[in-house]
Amino acid sequence: MTNAPNKNENMTVHLKVKDYSTWRASYDERKNNRLSAGITNGRVFRNAEDPNDLVILQDAADVAKASAWLGSDDMKATMQKSGVIGSPTIRFAA
Repeated sequence: MTNAPNKNENMTVHLKVKDYSTWRASYDERKNNRLSAGITNGRVFRNAEDPNDLVILQDAADVAKASAWLGSDDMKATMQKSGVIGSPTIRFAA
């Protein structure tokens, strides 16, 4: 018995934000953009000691498409506007 190949990659994003509420509103508004990039099933976790330190777990149907969207000028501007501090760490795993 063989397992069917995994159609989605797991995507983990670690980032710091200035203010969670501001960032969260922006994240929620971009749901359709994530879906268009093949990114689904997002779950946001906050560090208990620093609620502006976030980890987001999501599924990515196409790593190249998701990476292109995450690296786009539009997404960079959105991250800056929503209060992301520095560059997020993004990892994909099967």
